[in-house]
Amino acid sequence: MTLNLLRFSTILLAALLSGLAFAHVLEQPAKMQYDAMLYITLQRSLYVQWGTPHIGGVLEPLTIATTGLLAFFIRSNKRDLWLSVGALFLLLLAFPIVFFWLVAPANAAFLAAMLPNIPLNWSELRSNCGNGPCHAIRTPVCRTSIACSIAAARRERYVRSDEADVIVPASRHSLAIYDQARCEARSRLRLYCCFGSGRC
Repeated sequence: MTLNLLRFSTILLAALLSGLAFAHVLEQPAKMQYDAMLYITLQRSLYVQWGTPHIGGVLEPLTIATTGLLAFFIRSNKRDLWLSVGALFLLLLAFPIVFFWLVAPANAAFLAAMLPNIPLNWSELRSNCGNGPCHAIRTPVCRTSIACSIAAARRERYVRSDEADVIVPASRHSLAIYDQARCEARSRLRLYCCFGSGRC
């Protein structure tokens, strides 16, 4: 139950994170038409919730933490572990590397700008290091991370027995062993009832 909740939380957080990045991609065509004053005003006001200590700033580290925690808990399952580690690697690529390499310098410059004083290279910051290109990279990276987490979750399916509160992995080999054991248990039960009643 705890593992399933952790899987759900990991996928949900990664999906929300992907939504934040994709929102920037959708906004970029309109923002590229704005003049410097409006663009910098938006950067300094509209995106406050994207950064720390607000929800957007907490979401990325929390997603990375839950993905790493999930990888730790499923470390005994090598195939699922590699999928979760792949998801973790992609999230680390999207946040610390792409964000601090491309987004953070532009954000710092725009936040430091004191209107009406406009940075001389504001259009360069907007085009090269701004929200468009980097979030166009971050969005598919985050979505691939979600796909890895979902693939890891789908690999570990379980079948619940109707007769006993036992959970067994849903693979052909394990189901065959489980069915054989159940048949043997039924045979023993019939023999016991037969000898116990004296009607054999």
